[in-house]
Amino acid sequence: MNYYNEIKQELINNEVYKKVKDISKNRSDLTAYYNAGKLLSEAGKNYGEGIIKKYSQKLTIELGKKYNERTLRRFRQFYDLINIGKWSTLSTELTWSHYSELLSLKNINEINYYIKIAEDRNLSVRELRQRIKSNEYERLDDKTKGKLINNDNKNNVEDFIKNPILIKNKFNTTDISEKMLKELILENMDNFLPELGARFAYVGNEYKIKIGNSYNYIDLLLYNIRYKCYVVIELKATPLKKEHIGQIQTYMNYVDKNIKSVDESKTIGIIICKKNNEFILEYCSDKRILSKEYQLVQ
Repeated sequence: MNYYNEIKQELINNEVYKKVKDISKNRSDLTAYYNAGKLLSEAGKNYGEGIIKKYSQKLTIELGKKYNERTLRRFRQFYDLINIGKWSTLSTELTWSHYSELLSLKNINEINYYIKIAEDRNLSVRELRQRIKSNEYERLDDKTKGKLINNDNKNNVEDFIKNPILIKNKFNTTDISEKMLKELILENMDNFLPELGARFAYVGNEYKIKIGNSYNYIDLLLYNIRYKCYVVIELKATPLKKEHIGQIQTYMNYVDKNIKSVDESKTIGIIICKKNNEFILEYCSDKRILSKEYQLVQ
């Protein structure tokens, strides 16, 4: 079998098809690159690893520089991952550029996670790259990862809140106050909300509530559209303390009694603090209260 001619013809057919039927060019790319990867895998078994370099040299002369050795190795890697059943489904909603970003990852569960969120949230290649770079999957807790691996669709609003939560820092110091922390979040709300998961909406900051004869202020009040619940967020530029639990619980109870409607779920509370304290959380009976550390990033 002349592997080189088969690979060359596969790539040529794809280029022609994309010009004629532009609407289906993404599916054509993925099919062609999968088939080319299969042929490269078989050629490598018959002629050795050096055959990819040899083919790339000929293809760059005959078809163009984009078919270099690195690209051909990606074709083969793409085929290998699909062929051994590591990807649960091949989404044609994602482009070859999306898949190229994923090929550097080793953990198949991590790959499947990024495929799913890229589909669900219509992520651009740039947005997907940023999420991979931020180690988003690694910042999920083990319980959530287990649900993803087992295809458990019974997710809760708290499942996809990252830990630590990354917050962009414009200040020339890492020793910041709660006021500065709030300013960073408000200025980068579009970056902050995805750190909590999907379908969060901003309600307000310094949200005024009246308890008895005095006014109190919730640092941030959000709403999750999917789970139909309010989310109270308190910001602490210190390690978690036991009094923080009582404070946020009071605010959550107020929202449940005075703001939420009967058809909405109970309010969730998130304390975003400099350092977590699992011993305090261990003795917190209200499982709706979560504590997450923040990490300042450039």
